[in-house]
Amino acid sequence: MSNQSEQAFRSTETPLTQDELAQVIAEDIQPGSFVNLGIGQPTTVSNYLSPEQKVTLHTENGMLGFGPQATGDQVDGDLINAGKIPVTELPGASYFHHADSFAMMRGGHLDVCVLGAYQVSARGDLANWSTGKPGAIPAVGGAMDLAIGAKDTYVMMDLFTKKGDVKLLPECTFPLTGVGCVSRIYSDKAVLLLDDSGVVLWSRGRRDRAGASDLVAPRDPRLLFAKVSTLSAPSLGAAPWVVGQ
Repeated sequence: MSNQSEQAFRSTETPLTQDELAQVIAEDIQPGSFVNLGIGQPTTVSNYLSPEQKVTLHTENGMLGFGPQATGDQVDGDLINAGKIPVTELPGASYFHHADSFAMMRGGHLDVCVLGAYQVSARGDLANWSTGKPGAIPAVGGAMDLAIGAKDTYVMMDLFTKKGDVKLLPECTFPLTGVGCVSRIYSDKAVLLLDDSGVVLWSRGRRDRAGASDLVAPRDPRLLFAKVSTLSAPSLGAAPWVVGQ
């Protein structure tokens, strides 16, 4: 992690910007990984992967080996990711049928996928395709295959909604994309690990995990309770951060 991103991540006052968070995620992806970046915020991660990492990016519309977002004269209308964002092509890039792309996703060939989310539960359930409102999109799409098929599913999201509601919950209230699939949450406020011990806060700017005194949220929703004064919605000031009781 660079000094700039480390300093930003340690701040208790200023949330990470989308680009700063994308850089944190990029630097946490293991060298040599095969990775899918979901539609929306996760696509920006491609701009911060270094050539030395030798990460191969997959897009569900049928391409392996794309690079950062294309700009200016680099833009080719036929060279886009699943979110219809123009991308660059790296040496060795390949193209294939949509069905073959989904076979890679469903067959466990991806090491990591990075997805956005409306909600995540303490058990690692993911809700990222519909809020259940009338007129919402009618089907879950490829996010379902990615969330379950990848070896690790990372979520990139703001920890709170614009109304100040926390998006990490004892149980998701929106329709699910996948059950028990999320292993990490990268948010503007903190990085959260989801494992057998529950939800654990990573110490900011460091690779080692924080202790249980920082944040422990057992997977049993009846016991789910977290209080971290530095993780508060902007409208809540220094109030305790509570995700359930």
